[in-house]
Amino acid sequence: MADEITTATDRIAASIAQAIVERRLMPGTRLAEQKLAEIYGVSRTLVRQALNQLSRDRLVTLTPSRGACVAEPSVEEARQVFELRQMLESSLLTQLCGTITPAQVRLLRNHLKQEREAIRRSDVPGRTRLLADFHVLLARLHGNEVLAELLSDLLSRCSLIALMYQSSHSAAESQAEHEAIVDALEARDRRALLKLLDAHLGNVEANLKLEPRASDLAAALKAA
Repeated sequence: MADEITTATDRIAASIAQAIVERRLMPGTRLAEQKLAEIYGVSRTLVRQALNQLSRDRLVTLTPSRGACVAEPSVEEARQVFELRQMLESSLLTQLCGTITPAQVRLLRNHLKQEREAIRRSDVPGRTRLLADFHVLLARLHGNEVLAELLSDLLSRCSLIALMYQSSHSAAESQAEHEAIVDALEARDRRALLKLLDAHLGNVEANLKLEPRASDLAAALKAA
């Protein structure tokens, strides 16, 4: 029974987290326990456990007055998240540049193809996920699973920082920058690689829009 409860809690937490990462649930969206319980067909106890789990991951904020809401990172937190990504990913790419294999380059090229297709289809959740997963894939190719998990967490928080969906233009721009990064990796051009990463993260940060967008809780979660 305990395992079943844990599984249900994890399933609910994963569903809400995915909706946040794919920007179907915007920062500040209220997560009412009763409504969530109805959406998932579970007890409020399980919903509460899932929300507590998401709160520990800093994706949800719990306050006595408002209950649970999707977290709203401050401008300063946003700056710090991108600063940390810059440090981590610069070190990662510097090391990967010296060890990357032709087979790994092919894996990256395949991922880039999926990014292009998602952008062409105007698949907003898909392209959002794939553009973020590119950075996690780089860490996995380097063989550092801890770094991959850390980057995944940071990228989730980056999705929170973006209060509006990424525009098609900025998504295509990010995808083109990913292409250039892979080209530099394949050429083992460390100097160009670091310049490209710096410009890429700077552009992603600059493209963030700080205008809130209302979310319909049931519609956002059913899309998962």
